[in-house]
Amino acid sequence: MGLASRPPPPEYEGGFTLYLAFTSFIAAVAGLLFGYDMGISGGLSTMRSFLQEFFPNIYEKTKHRPLFRADAYCQYNNHMLTLFTSSLYLAALVSSFFASTISRKHGRRVSIFLSGLFFLFGAALGGYATNVTMLIFGRLSLGFGVGFGNQAVPVYLSEMAPAKLRGSLNLSFHVATAIGIFIANIVNFIAPFVDKTEGWRFSIGLVAVPAVFLTLGALILPDTPSSLIERGHPDAAKKVLQRIRGMVNVEREYNDLINACYFSNKIEYPWKHMFTRRYRPQLIMCTLIPLFSQFTGIIVVLFYLPILFKTLGFGDQAAIVSASLIAIVLLLTTFVSVALVDKCGRKALFIEGGIQMLICQIGVGFIIAKKFGVKGEGFLTRDDASMLLLLISLYFAAFSWSWGPLGFLVPTEICPLELRSAGQAISVSIGMLFTFILAQVFVSMLCYMKFGLFFFFATFLVAMTLFIYLFVPETKNVPLEEMSWVLKVHWFWGDYIPDEVIFEDPEGSYANWLDNRVK
Repeated sequence: MGLASRPPPPEYEGGFTLYLAFTSFIAAVAGLLFGYDMGISGGLSTMRSFLQEFFPNIYEKTKHRPLFRADAYCQYNNHMLTLFTSSLYLAALVSSFFASTISRKHGRRVSIFLSGLFFLFGAALGGYATNVTMLIFGRLSLGFGVGFGNQAVPVYLSEMAPAKLRGSLNLSFHVATAIGIFIANIVNFIAPFVDKTEGWRFSIGLVAVPAVFLTLGALILPDTPSSLIERGHPDAAKKVLQRIRGMVNVEREYNDLINACYFSNKIEYPWKHMFTRRYRPQLIMCTLIPLFSQFTGIIVVLFYLPILFKTLGFGDQAAIVSASLIAIVLLLTTFVSVALVDKCGRKALFIEGGIQMLICQIGVGFIIAKKFGVKGEGFLTRDDASMLLLLISLYFAAFSWSWGPLGFLVPTEICPLELRSAGQAISVSIGMLFTFILAQVFVSMLCYMKFGLFFFFATFLVAMTLFIYLFVPETKNVPLEEMSWVLKVHWFWGDYIPDEVIFEDPEGSYANWLDNRVK
């Protein structure tokens, strides 16, 4: 069969079922925990009782600082405070590699279960912390939970979902993340009213509630059909596939999964193969998409949103309220992506979101430059503050329906089964590495680069939008087993994909392989 006669990707039987919704809901709780841990750190960093307990120098400096005194850019420039935030992402970086191996050898469900356990331990250690060391070790444990969850859950959701709904279902992880961020901001607001001196313990310890749900839920989750076949359990895989598709006749999809797993098991060392020419397109996309996602500036702005608003002249509670409004925008606009990702496609949302974020970053930079200059002296009028809040809201909205969810979705789609765990581990680790770096240096960058920091991120938005336009193929409605075909017909990546990859294997090879796997 020649390339020109290659049939279009098949449409499989079955669709959305309540059982699929149930399993996806449990798995997506890992996203809620990720979002909560992202959202909670910025509020804690401006909570007076927290600063007084662990960072008394910053507490004294901000307590007595006049509202509009000079050097407003630098008042939170403290590396131990930023280490509290960024240590989570360093742990997530390391753990994602362990999670990759565990997911491939023991199934996605085991990694999800371990994620819940790490979240539980981190919540206990952080909630009962009596010094900075305990506090940071608690964050490290939460980071291991993030690493295992972010590696396993997006892959789990992609493998469970039917092709025509994969984008929407996978984005449930991002919806849960946005819900977690919103809850974190609400908790940060009410924590001082719960206990003026130790309300921060309530903020940190509350993560244990969804962590218990995730841990217990993982015990009843089925593993994905792809993972079960890959590990030699074809009968169990077929039963799971029938249940999540809501029908008995799933032969076409089941046979394609068998075929994909046949090729997968021919790859003995996935990490070694990931760096060969054959998989160069997947390696580049699994590296650059998460890297660019961090250099939108969104994550560090999200971490330090209360600090940023307080730096710009908002009061303590006003800063947290403003951050909460942004979290609401982030949550609501996530549903735009859910509604459009399988209709408009990935590339259109990527490109529109990049352009909108670029405009907003430039606008924020100009306002701060005009009002605070390079000395950090100045103040915001009501109109200035409203415009700043509007631009930041539009910026978060654009991220929420583009680079936020799609930065997780596309790397899980583009990799073949044999490299899916390794590819997702690379994607997560790259994201966490640069999240750690940016989180650690953001406050210092704000101190030294001033308003230029926003123009710094704007330059990356130009580069990443061009990358999507030129080098990322559209994966809308394409079954995971057919992604090599999408790359083969791409103008740039086609030369990297051998012709034999997209052609059928000789008749009988799959059946012989499956018999041997079962034996």
